[in-house]
Amino acid sequence: MNKKNVLITGMSGRIGTALNKFLGNKYSFTGLNRNPIDGIKNVTADITDLESIIPHFRGQETVVHLAAALSTGVSIEDIIDRNIKGVYNVYEAARITGVKRVIFASSGNTIVGYTLDSPYREIESGQYHLVGENWDRITHLDPVRPNNPYGASKVWGEALGRYYSDYHSLSVLCIRFGWLPKEDRPNQEPRTYSVWTSHQDAARMVELCIDAEKEIRFDTFFCVSNNKWGYRDLN
Repeated sequence: MNKKNVLITGMSGRIGTALNKFLGNKYSFTGLNRNPIDGIKNVTADITDLESIIPHFRGQETVVHLAAALSTGVSIEDIIDRNIKGVYNVYEAARITGVKRVIFASSGNTIVGYTLDSPYREIESGQYHLVGENWDRITHLDPVRPNNPYGASKVWGEALGRYYSDYHSLSVLCIRFGWLPKEDRPNQEPRTYSVWTSHQDAARMVELCIDAEKEIRFDTFFCVSNNKWGYRDLN
């Protein structure tokens, strides 16, 4: 059986490394990065330059878009360049070249504003004794509440994906990833513990999206490892 051709932008990052580790034998991966990656089939291009990435989208069935300006330590100009313009370029290159599906790496930062309210404020601060027995997890249907410009840029990526799905017949699946530490294990800090995501769980979520029925045109999912104090709904 022929392996699916899957292009991964930003494959040198933590999620991309997990995908190669857990799924590298199942799919025919190609990484697209600004700089070469040792030991992985990859091409060099910049998502901020549409013309430079178009040739590498040809022949790909699915694109997993991970490349982004990070949530901290970057300027608003970087966020606009990579998370606004760059995301547009990825969707547009997919449209031009006939890619069937884009899997967009969104973020839990799209809804972190809810932690200003109870019971999520108490969960994030570790005041579990103040949390009642019955409380509702945040679902992908709840209104977005980004906590910074990075989170707002991820909201843009989701909304733009909806546009390309509705008007250009592109299947777009958005994954709101939680916290993936380098050590691949949770710590006892309540804020990060509540959104901890194992590398294997992250890879499994992407795998499910790659293999999802082609009739699924658009959807959004949270991706965190299940635990009692996880406040993002996984159903």
